[in-house]
Amino acid sequence: MHEISKQELEDITRHYHELIASQQTLLLSTASTNSVPDISYAPFVRDQAGLFYIYVSDMARHTANLLTNPQASAMFIRPESASANLFARERAVLSCSIKEISRDDEIYDGRIQALQDKFGEVVSVLHSLSDFHLFALRPESGRYVIGFGRAFTINVTDGTLHHI
Repeated sequence: MHEISKQELEDITRHYHELIASQQTLLLSTASTNSVPDISYAPFVRDQAGLFYIYVSDMARHTANLLTNPQASAMFIRPESASANLFARERAVLSCSIKEISRDDEIYDGRIQALQDKFGEVVSVLHSLSDFHLFALRPESGRYVIGFGRAFTINVTDGTLHHI
């Protein structure tokens, strides 16, 4: 394994941020209270503080999981068609704490508006339904992988990477 230069690490960090910015949905891994795993996805918006917001229905298992077990992993992964090696796809996985944002919370309307700005009128329709919940996903730790032996821990406070 070669030592990574400061410039190379800056380039890799930029690629990490570009990967997340290029995505409109995140893969969501949750677990029930009796530890049954579930994987799904959800469209998201992100705020200036780095929190991700998803708007999901009671009809989805992940919603019940988030309400009873407020932790999840979110994954962002390079599409297969853009990956040279499917055994080493570029990906970032963030372990997140979860908080439901209630309809009377001061940030609720602004996050719903951000979702509508990004995804259009469908959000207005979903907002009219009573079974949808707004959740904030706060990254607590993470890992970014760009290939074999090329893994980095993510400093979720400042977005910097550290080669593992």
